[in-house]
Amino acid sequence: MSGTKKINIAIVDDDASVCHAMERLLRAAGFQSCAYPSAEAFLADGGRERLDCILLDIQLGGMSGFDLQSQLAASGSTVPVIFITAYDDPDVREQARQTGSFAFLRKNDSAESVLEAIRRAVRLDTAKP
Repeated sequence: MSGTKKINIAIVDDDASVCHAMERLLRAAGFQSCAYPSAEAFLADGGRERLDCILLDIQLGGMSGFDLQSQLAASGSTVPVIFITAYDDPDVREQARQTGSFAFLRKNDSAESVLEAIRRAVRLDTAKP
């Protein structure tokens, strides 16, 4: 990544193998990442204000990804959320769109699709005053 600021990405997914794979992908692309096994673990972390983007699974044990995104929006968070799911169906996709998510990806989408969505989200976020 250009510049001195490291881009911080949170990964919220209850599948440890997905978290590990995403962390490796993001590290290789020059991003910093931190993985959380649940929405509750993410909320308990005090470092959320330093995030540039959140990769968020929809179906989590406990609080869902939609519930977490709704709570973040209600608290005034402007961090872009990219939903990532293994369950792609039109209703879920529409619900993600209505929540104001930046992007909706499937877990089997290419690594380049994930990175491109993050790059677009981060540019959008950093363009804000």
